[in-house]
Amino acid sequence: MTTEPLIRNISDTALWVAMYRAWETEQPSPVFRDPWARRLAGARGEEIMSKIKVAHRHAWSYTARTYNIDSFVTQEIANGADMVIDLAAGLDTRPYRMRLPSSLQWIEIELPELLTYKDEVLKGEKPVCRLERIPLDLANAGARRVLFEELGRAAKRAVIISEGLIVYLTADEVSNLARDLAAPASFQRWATDLCSPRLLTMLQKQVGSQLGQAGAPLKFAPEQGPAFFTEYGWTPIDVRSMLQTAAALKRLPLLMRLFALFPDTKGTKPKQIWGGVVQLEKRWAPTTT
Repeated sequence: MTTEPLIRNISDTALWVAMYRAWETEQPSPVFRDPWARRLAGARGEEIMSKIKVAHRHAWSYTARTYNIDSFVTQEIANGADMVIDLAAGLDTRPYRMRLPSSLQWIEIELPELLTYKDEVLKGEKPVCRLERIPLDLANAGARRVLFEELGRAAKRAVIISEGLIVYLTADEVSNLARDLAAPASFQRWATDLCSPRLLTMLQKQVGSQLGQAGAPLKFAPEQGPAFFTEYGWTPIDVRSMLQTAAALKRLPLLMRLFALFPDTKGTKPKQIWGGVVQLEKRWAPTTT
């Protein structure tokens, strides 16, 4: 007999993350509300969360990440964005739960099987904007370039979000993705969460074995931090610390709140330890041959 792993594949991580949004939604005064999160997480998401006890310690970081990307989307729409491209969208429900213009085009790109599941769970629910789901494995570089080119022509000012994606990629894969995103003229801003090397080491110790068994090891945490992207056409314009955001939102336990106030003994800033959400602006596009 074989025992099925708790996390079977990368799609199961989306069920897990949905549980964090469910927990925040069920707080007395939630930072955001996602009434579909627990339904999307399902029994599998609840099981994963119940068995990986260490994951409970990190709920604050997922609340902070969601809040920061929500803020980025709101800001960019106010600045004239007419399209949001959600890479590896998972079980994100922003097109349903956020206050968005009805004219906004929201594009979700995700693995086909996960989008099929999401369509089934959200059947009958109505998004607040124009939502299109595109089944695509982003590892298929040729197909994603064709898609990015098509989306680039359809938008005047597009913004990209990639939440919980690049940590699973190698540095070469991230650099190639960054180049591809820099190519369309209308792709102007990009927000992504970025793991620090120290945080990556900690997460690998805590949940690395389960993710490795699922074929989704944690990989990307560049030593140069947000400056990694400058070589590929993108300039960091803002870095929002997970730790400091969670402290401002009053989501940190007491000891973590104290840690957020002071650097560690080596003088490392908290945001360098815990990572954050990086906002990138396109400065140049790669030349074509």
